[in-house]
Amino acid sequence: MGYEWFISLRYLKARRRQGFISLISLISVAGVAVGVMALIVVLAVMTGFTDSLRDKILGINSHIVVQKLGRGITDYREVSELVLQVEGILAATPYTYSQTMISVPDASSGAVVRGIDPATAKNVLSLSSQLLDGSVEALDAAKQTEAAAGSDPSPHLPGIILGKEIARNLRVDVGDNIRLFSPAGPLTPMGVIPKIKTCRVVGIFDTGMYEYDSSLVYVSLATAQDFLELGAAVHGLELKVDDIYKASAIASALEKKLGFGYVVKDWITMNKNLFSALKLEKTAMFIVLALIVLVAAFNIISTLTMVVMSKGKDIAILKSMGATSKGIMKIFVYEGLIIGLTGTVLGIIGGLILGDVLSRYQFIKLPSDVYPITTLPVKILPMDVILVAVAAALITLLATIYPSWQASKIDPAVALRYE
Repeated sequence: MGYEWFISLRYLKARRRQGFISLISLISVAGVAVGVMALIVVLAVMTGFTDSLRDKILGINSHIVVQKLGRGITDYREVSELVLQVEGILAATPYTYSQTMISVPDASSGAVVRGIDPATAKNVLSLSSQLLDGSVEALDAAKQTEAAAGSDPSPHLPGIILGKEIARNLRVDVGDNIRLFSPAGPLTPMGVIPKIKTCRVVGIFDTGMYEYDSSLVYVSLATAQDFLELGAAVHGLELKVDDIYKASAIASALEKKLGFGYVVKDWITMNKNLFSALKLEKTAMFIVLALIVLVAAFNIISTLTMVVMSKGKDIAILKSMGATSKGIMKIFVYEGLIIGLTGTVLGIIGGLILGDVLSRYQFIKLPSDVYPITTLPVKILPMDVILVAVAAALITLLATIYPSWQASKIDPAVALRYE
C-alpha cells in the first residue's frame, strides 16, 4: 500500500485536541452501519413477504390454467392426456368455478364454489396440507356412500369443505349441514327459481389468507357438475409444472399445441399486477433507505474536510518531501474508505443477525384479517446483501473524492507561510 495507507491510519487516531474529529468519524461509521443494516432487513422482509404470498397463492391456485371458449371442456380427460405430453407439466386436474350463496338456518354468506376431483387435485393443489379437520377424500366418500346406499331412505348428502373464516361466520363445524343456492335455476312463469343443494361439511381448511378463508368452499367435481347443470363438462384444467418460473414459456407452448379455442394462463400473468407492485415497492424502499447511507456519506465528507483543514501543515511537509498530489489524494480516499467499509461490514453483520432473529423467533405478529400472513416473513438473499454492500461502498467512495481532491490542491509554500 505504501506510505499513504500508513498515514491514513495515523490520521484516524486523532490526538486529544482533535477528539471531535474522531467522534464525527465514529458517527459516520455508525450512520453507514445503520443504513446498511436497515437496507438488508427491509429487503429481506420484502423478499420474504413476496415469497410467502406467492406460496400461499400457489397453494390455492395452480401454476397454469387451461380454459376453452364457450361452455367449458367436455372432453377434459382427452385434453388432460394431451396436456401431460408437454415437457415440464407434472400433473393436471379438472375444476369448476362458480359464485353462489351459502346458508344455514340463522346465517348466510356469499361464496365461491370450486368443484375438484379429489383423486387428481392432490397432485396439483396443496389443499390436503391446509386442512384443519376432515379430508379431501371425504368429498368422494360422501358420494360413494350415497351411491352404495341404493334405496336406503336415510339422507346421504354430498360433502363440502369450507374455509376457516366462512365456517366461523356461519357457526358450523364438520358434520353440520349447509345449503347452496345457485341463481341459474329453472325458468318458471314466476321467474327463475334458485337451485338449492344441501351438503354436509366434511372438512375445514386454513390457507392463512383471509380473502380465501372467508369466501372459498370446495365440493366434488360430480357435485358441482350436477349443481351447476354442466353435464360432463368442466370449466377448465389446472396444471402443475416442475419449475414455476418457466410457467409462462410452458403456457405459451401449450396454447400453440391445443390450438384455437383454448386459453392458457400462467400464475405470473394472472397475478402480474400484484407482483409488479411488490417489486416496485421493494425498489422504492431500497432507494429511500439508501438515503440513510447517503446522509452518513455527508458525515464522511465533513470529517475528511475537517481533517484536511487541520492537517494543512502535514500535507505541505509531505509535498515538500516529494509526495505527489495523487499520493496525498490517496491518503484521504483510504481514510474515507476505512470509515465507509467498516460501517458497511458492521451493518451487514448486524443485518444478518437481526434477520436471523426475526426469522427464527417470529415475535412480530400480524393481524390475519389485514395481512395475508400472520408473522413477519424474512428471507435474506445473497444477491441483496451484495447489492447493498456494493451500493454502500460506491457511495462512500464518491464521498471521499471532493475532500481528497481539495487536499491534493494545497500549495506547500502557502500552507507553510501561515503555520
